[in-house]
Amino acid sequence: MPRMLDVSDEVRAEIGDEEADRLLVGDDAPRSYDCTSCRTPGDPENERTSTVLFVGEETAVLAFAHAACIPSQVVSVSEEQLQGAVRSITGDSPAGPEGAAAPQNVSGGQAVLGITSGLVLIGGELHPALVVEPTAPIARPGSDGPGDDFLPLLIEQGFIPVTDTAELPAPLGGWSVLLAAGQLHAVLQPGTEGSGPVAWWQAHQALSVTDGWRAAVNKTQRVLVYAAPVGSIGQQPREDLLRDALDKAAAAGKLVAAAMPLAGTPGA
Repeated sequence: MPRMLDVSDEVRAEIGDEEADRLLVGDDAPRSYDCTSCRTPGDPENERTSTVLFVGEETAVLAFAHAACIPSQVVSVSEEQLQGAVRSITGDSPAGPEGAAAPQNVSGGQAVLGITSGLVLIGGELHPALVVEPTAPIARPGSDGPGDDFLPLLIEQGFIPVTDTAELPAPLGGWSVLLAAGQLHAVLQPGTEGSGPVAWWQAHQALSVTDGWRAAVNKTQRVLVYAAPVGSIGQQPREDLLRDALDKAAAAGKLVAAAMPLAGTPGA
């Protein structure tokens, strides 16, 4: 019996007392699950487990997570994003579209995309931003290299080359950033043949962001996503140094960007 299941008041309000009570006594709760946040196995009988309800305009999907990763809550997503967003979090996403920029390293295997969050000052206003940089050169799917096709692949997907970081990047249709409980879970891209969004980048464990970043995204409801080839940005300890690195990458023709809406809710 899963005695360690957490059902928050907001989740209970959505699913009703009867269903909530059935979960708490174990009738409808899983014996095991893959955490929606860190994607590792969970056991509701032996560790605190959160119920996470993803709600669209007409449908809802109940998922489970380690309470240490994410609290029990309701996460709002658009109806067309619901299936794809949940598949992305649970790790069941199908492969991305042909030519999508989540391909292999030039040496083979899945590319690792590093993501840094920060605030970017544009037009006197602070904007929440993510900076994506691979850990190795990126080859086009099916290619043995050598070469780095990371930026060309992204441009084919609709990212725009950045020549001036003082200008707001253009919106990119179909892409979005998935946040839940104030943490970053995934960057989603359109699926193939009209299917729901799939994960372009997926956090192995939800990434925390600063209070300032969260306040900015609550205000703008969008995230500026910048991307650069390996070695262009690096790990910068301060946001002013991050901005300097972005400026240098843009001046060298090694920066692309897009503005993306939220797929979830930024949380408290």
